[in-house]
Amino acid sequence: MKLRSTSGRLRTALAGLAVASSLILAGCGAGGTSAGTTGKLTVLVEGGGKAELQPIADLYQQQTGTTVELVELPYDGLYDRIQTELGAGKTSFDVAALDAIWLSAFSGGMSPLDGLFTDDVKRDLFPGLVTEAQVNGSYVGMPAWTNSEILYYRTDLFGDPKEKATFQAKYGYPLVPPTTWKQYKDVAEFFTRDTNGDGQTDLYGTDVKGAVETEWLATVSQTGEKKMVLDPKSGEVTIDDADHLAALNFYTSLLPYAPPGAAQLDWAGAQNLFYQGKLAMMRFWGHAYTQTPATAKVKGKIGVAPMIAGRGGIAGVPGAWYLSVPKATTKQDEAKKFIAFAYEHNDLSIKTSLGLVARVSAFESQAGVAGHENYPAILTTLKSPATIARPATPKWQEIVTSVLTPMLQKAVAKPADNAALLKQAKAQIQAIVK
Repeated sequence: MKLRSTSGRLRTALAGLAVASSLILAGCGAGGTSAGTTGKLTVLVEGGGKAELQPIADLYQQQTGTTVELVELPYDGLYDRIQTELGAGKTSFDVAALDAIWLSAFSGGMSPLDGLFTDDVKRDLFPGLVTEAQVNGSYVGMPAWTNSEILYYRTDLFGDPKEKATFQAKYGYPLVPPTTWKQYKDVAEFFTRDTNGDGQTDLYGTDVKGAVETEWLATVSQTGEKKMVLDPKSGEVTIDDADHLAALNFYTSLLPYAPPGAAQLDWAGAQNLFYQGKLAMMRFWGHAYTQTPATAKVKGKIGVAPMIAGRGGIAGVPGAWYLSVPKATTKQDEAKKFIAFAYEHNDLSIKTSLGLVARVSAFESQAGVAGHENYPAILTTLKSPATIARPATPKWQEIVTSVLTPMLQKAVAKPADNAALLKQAKAQIQAIVK
């Protein structure tokens, strides 16, 4: 399947932008080079983002003659540099790749990209990404790639005839990749066992991550909750409502079927447990499917499916990155042209190390392609109406670090009063956003 073409409408939009940009260029003295110079663009990116954008940058240079320098920084270093330079009102970069959770914090220093968001463009982006890209009524970032957690499972276990028969007899339905909370818990319970007879559990049905908040937030969305943690428009903090409590109760109910030490378990730790063959299932970011080490015990034995569903349906948390243009650069027009070009050629990122894209049609183009079995799972999860973006607030990182992760660690460390933890978290968040 080919990507839906929007190039004509993007060119029309850019033609209008060029006039406005020329006025900006004439009056702006900040930026890396003098106004009107378009021989080079500097793009700040994080770790894996360089690989995602490199083929696009190469083609842009080939077709336009403009050099695109991708400056790669570690995650925290990228945030700090952008924050420092925006605060100074003078940037050494013309485009920046922003994590979704940074958009609100940096929106004041970024130029509007409204002219690029035509109806056709928005139709080929996941609804959650379109919503997330808009801050205070303006689009401040164009999605470059996105991600979501999906379900990983051991095909050697799920396909074993003996396991199938035993599961059917015990639970009354076939052993298949679970689609609901109940099924997920049943399967997790079923596969948690001592496999070598030494009296110690060495295979667990699932993991429970306490050191990262995103997986629990996906569970919140699976309830049908539409105001995750807080409503940024009204300021209402919702974290102690019935849906958040149901999500936390389900999340902690999986602890008997997960390895000990959940409070310290993060993404890397969970991934290692799965690769070592200690987990029957794992909920994890979709890009990991193609990155299984050759030495992993589960190599060649991994299946993928959409994220599980609660009463609200399938839901994950979009893990998107956006390309944005700082107001301080003198190369407004060229920078926006590059972003439009990156959208139009989004499919070039398919064959990169992460293999992540942003456009719906780019995901759809890989249907049935061997090695990209994770694409339909990501696509289904991101297209689900229950999948929503994290709230647009400049305080989000502080809320995560100071409230959400510590709360989750307490919830999974030992039996806790989940309702009380959520009420305490509400008070803490209210103090942050007041």
